[in-house]
Amino acid sequence: MSARAPIGIFGGTFDPIHFGHLRLAQEAVEQCNLASVRFIPSGTPPHRAAPYASAQHRLNMVRLAIQGNEKFVLDEREIFRTDPCYTVDTLTAMRVDIDLNWGSQQPLCLLLGSDAFLLLHTWYEWEKLFSLAHIVVLHRPQNNAVEQDFSTRIAQASSALHRVYQERASTSPVVLSAAPAGAILRVDIPALEISSSTIRARCADNKDIHYLLPDTVASYIHTHHLYHYADYQEKN
Repeated sequence: MSARAPIGIFGGTFDPIHFGHLRLAQEAVEQCNLASVRFIPSGTPPHRAAPYASAQHRLNMVRLAIQGNEKFVLDEREIFRTDPCYTVDTLTAMRVDIDLNWGSQQPLCLLLGSDAFLLLHTWYEWEKLFSLAHIVVLHRPQNNAVEQDFSTRIAQASSALHRVYQERASTSPVVLSAAPAGAILRVDIPALEISSSTIRARCADNKDIHYLLPDTVASYIHTHHLYHYADYQEKN
């Protein structure tokens, strides 16, 4: 594989990680010809409430979920931080990380779901992201309704984001290996109606969570009594 093959960056609370996350990452590998995907569990996310499970539990669950897939890599750089973890800071650090030895010319791809991308203009120093990475928008088309045009949804969300999208959007994954950063590529992926909040709620109600996430993660949640009723009630 070429040294210029892009590397995917996939961050999130993963509270817990599930098959929707894993399928998204696998689709990115296949459709964008990625060398690997680095899973980065967040420590203190700046745009959402604190995670339910501890940093150590979330880290352990991601490790269990991705084992056996040589394309998936666990990155621990954010998980134990107590200050807000901004994506622009994480990508900047990765660019100069001596251990990674990527340099300025290695293509990086920030993987985002379409809902997250529509809020990109609210992120800290969001326009600097394009000097650090490409952005791959992983979009789940609606199967049972006429889908609103994606660019229209962006325009309704933010005129600034719409402008950037029009300037940088590409239709071919080739652009991801042609430069180290700067492009936006939308990729359609299968719709898996699985969410971490649904899994937590099922745990709170003592309902089965198998087939929503890897068996190893389901067993971990059961063994460590994660998301049980008392904790879930307290945070809701």
